[in-house]
Amino acid sequence: MPRVDVHQHAWPDALVEELRRRSRTPRIVDDRLLLDGEPAFALAPDDGVLDGLDDRRTLDAADGIDLALLALSSPLGIETLAPDEAAPLLAAWHGTAADLGPGHGLWAAVGLVEPDLDALRATLSEPAVRGLQVPATALLDPTALERLAPVLAVVEAAGRPVLVHPGPAPAAPTADLPGWWPALTSYTAQLTSAWFAWHVAGRALLPDLRVCFVALAGLAPLHHERLAARGGLLGAIDRHVYYDTSSYGPRAVDAVVRVVGVDPLVHGSDRPYAEPRDPGLGEAFSHSLFVSNPHHLLNGGTR
Repeated sequence: MPRVDVHQHAWPDALVEELRRRSRTPRIVDDRLLLDGEPAFALAPDDGVLDGLDDRRTLDAADGIDLALLALSSPLGIETLAPDEAAPLLAAWHGTAADLGPGHGLWAAVGLVEPDLDALRATLSEPAVRGLQVPATALLDPTALERLAPVLAVVEAAGRPVLVHPGPAPAAPTADLPGWWPALTSYTAQLTSAWFAWHVAGRALLPDLRVCFVALAGLAPLHHERLAARGGLLGAIDRHVYYDTSSYGPRAVDAVVRVVGVDPLVHGSDRPYAEPRDPGLGEAFSHSLFVSNPHHLLNGGTR
């Protein structure tokens, strides 16, 4: 079985050109990505953001990664644009699938204002597409999750997993915040809310759907003691919920393992914004993290 990185990002040329054509956010102007809720981000040619797929494959191979799954950057807010605005951007993203070699797979994306479920079914049937990415902002509470359920049900019926990724950060009140601010505040809060919404309402609606929360779900599982103190209950470990390790190291990974165990953890790097990391918790743990757990996330079966 391959060693897998379930969470990377890529910027195909077609997507970059579509973002350059836009007159409002999200847009690219003079190689600067402009979003409402984040500082302008410079797309420098030497930081890996605009690397081609061959360049990325070389990096992954050097790190021992056999299969890397590429995700659209949900903080761009493409999924929640009006359908006529979202369509060319999503088409540019899904067009990447035709260029992928055996070392890459793709997380699909879907417009959430008026979801085209038939188009989603067709996209999920493509060999290079391994599941659907959704922004955490689309399931911040049980009511929102219920609205999203018809989209998620298509993924469940296809036997594919869902990747829950941070969505757009709210508009910043000041331009003086450091560049990492959204990733440590809005992103983690979104993931925590989405994780609680899933445990309150998601599994009852979608009993067989496999779900992976990036970045250890913003460390949401570590709130289990506070949840109990406030009258809630974590309940049994959900065998179809997974957590990628992107941007976290051995302390956070070890803490989450103490709550949910080893089996739900999968390796995700968030490359090019972060680098692959083995938390160094032993050979057996590394095999689970990079090989067997991602296999179960992507393919199902008993773990």
